[in-house]
Amino acid sequence: YRHYATLYFVFCVDSSESELGILDLIQVFVETLDKCFENVCELDLIFHMDKVHHILQEMVIGGMVLETNMNEIVAQVEAQGKLEKAEGGLSAAPSRAVSAVKNINLPEIPRNINIGDINIKVPNLSQFM
Repeated sequence: YRHYATLYFVFCVDSSESELGILDLIQVFVETLDKCFENVCELDLIFHMDKVHHILQEMVIGGMVLETNMNEIVAQVEAQGKLEKAEGGLSAAPSRAVSAVKNINLPEIPRNINIGDINIKVPNLSQFM
């Protein structure tokens, strides 16, 4: 673990990992958070958990450290942010899906869809409409 101001960062690893390597990884993670959030604080971590998770995923995938270059990580996170803004954000996806279903103008929403041998049961969407 590492302690920065009021924040504690704890990584759980197995005994085969290098403690110094993990401390360095925590340092890179915190410095990357500082670059992305401009002096990271508790509220940034709470209210932007998706961005924090994305930063960690840029660094570690499947338990393997793949990227430790802060500039590369920040560039990837910023590119993802631009993509989400261009698409209206991922948080708007459920409402866009519901409006797309509404705009189909079906007289009745089908309950079963049959495609060849495949039978798909459609959930009740009336709660969203």
